[in-house]
Amino acid sequence: MNIICQCVTQAQQYTNIFVNNLCTKEQRSTGERRERVQVRVVISGVEYHSKMLPTGLSSVYSVCSDAAGIAGNLFAFGLFVSPIPTFKRIIRNRSTEQFSGLPYVYALLNCLICLWYGMPLVSPSIILVATVNSIGAVFQLIYISIFIMFADKAMKIKMSGLLVAVFALFVTTVYVSMRFFDSHERQTFVGLFSVASLIAMFASPLLIIKLVIKTRSIEFMPFYLSLSTFLMSLSFFAYGVLKYDPFLYVPNGIGTILGLVQLALYSYYSNTFGGDPRKPLLNPYA
Repeated sequence: MNIICQCVTQAQQYTNIFVNNLCTKEQRSTGERRERVQVRVVISGVEYHSKMLPTGLSSVYSVCSDAAGIAGNLFAFGLFVSPIPTFKRIIRNRSTEQFSGLPYVYALLNCLICLWYGMPLVSPSIILVATVNSIGAVFQLIYISIFIMFADKAMKIKMSGLLVAVFALFVTTVYVSMRFFDSHERQTFVGLFSVASLIAMFASPLLIIKLVIKTRSIEFMPFYLSLSTFLMSLSFFAYGVLKYDPFLYVPNGIGTILGLVQLALYSYYSNTFGGDPRKPLLNPYA
């Protein structure tokens, strides 16, 4: 009888140990799930939790960010159509004359990279970046096609080669980002690439600023183009801040400062030296 009682007691002890282990594992699993939920904090604006804000404030926040993005799209459209006078002249004269097609090649690459960055597969929540750059890519492709059509033979070969290189680089970027990176790493990889391409584009306005200071003339820096540039950069800077996305607000913050410098130079030299500015033959931001 004593042996039976001892066996029953040992069985109860083993059962208690087993149950305690199960509870410990369940608690550990629950704790890990809780930690994973807590780890989901703001990462480049992709996983921003609007639930942390009051419902009314969250709605206002969303409306403000969308308004900034839509405004940026509208101002960017003004920049995209600004080279039209240049290409009207090229078509009319059936020659590219001394114009350079490189700004449009750089702009096409920039639009394609930023278009990919704005796609949901890379950055969920900033689709307005994809829309503006898809429109920009179409415009730049049209400009490059017209340029190649009326360029001399050597320039045709050069521009065609650059166009192929741009699309090859874009396809490679898409493949590498999808094949070798997870969602967060993909956003970082493409985001850094887009920032680099945007900052490289700032070489054009810097050259224009240098030219204005050197010649003391605003002939090739018209007011409305500078104003559109400033407003577009400011809009996407605000959009990036509201989306908690440094890959948007850092380069566009730089663009906002450069646009403001252009407006200040325009005001200074137009009031000091006067002048009747014309539209530029090449859009510095195209």
